Amino acid sequence: MTDQTAPLMWRETEAGRVPVSTQFDDPYYSLGGGLDETRHVFLGGNDLHARFESDLQIGELGFGTGLNLLVTWADWAKVPHGKLHFTSFEAYPMAKSDMAAALTAFPEIAPLGAILLDKWSAGSGPVEIAENLTLEVIIGDARATLPAWQGAADAWFLDGFSPAKNPALWEPSLLQAVADHTTSHGTAATYSAAGHVRQSLTSAGFEVSRVQGFGRKRHMTIARKTDAK
Repeated sequence: MTDQTAPLMWRETEAGRVPVSTQFDDPYYSLGGGLDETRHVFLGGNDLHARFESDLQIGELGFGTGLNLLVTWADWAKVPHGKLHFTSFEAYPMAKSDMAAALTAFPEIAPLGAILLDKWSAGSGPVEIAENLTLEVIIGDARATLPAWQGAADAWFLDGFSPAKNPALWEPSLLQAVADHTTSHGTAATYSAAGHVRQSLTSAGFEVSRVQGFGRKRHMTIARKTDAK
């Protein structure tokens, strides 16, 4: 575990203040609409709305502000659903005060954000933050913590900072670990359409497709685990 919190700065935009990692020089969410980006890339890319009725284990690389969890929770809670386990791997958890400040940009999920900040703290282990919804954020370098994880995800949110700025979260060996911890025919989605990311996912045993991206991004990547590997 690390006791380091995420170093960040705040960038003023027309849409408001946005947290930016000073370590990776990358914003934590889309400047053009973080909620819509999560719904398009991660929920849509993993076809989750059609899968919520069953029990699901979601895995995520990069917890950040908790935005992906909160959007998933909001949409999951609106429909008939099974149990949801959300496991995220985060090397540098944000300070709670920074998370709270960042989430003020999204009043739609403010009530859920308040519950998250009340019930969860970095290093707290698995926490039931709502009935049938369990969150675990595993702190540390994912290159070490993910291979040691005993679980397997039905769907992955690959949401590290840009491959150009944080290449460690996109290394072939880590994406192989993602595949090794994915259920049969499980899925993955990422905003990235980088060729080396798609190739690494293919080599790891996924069927990979490049599809329409969010906002100004022309493309993103979706993947499905095959039984061939």
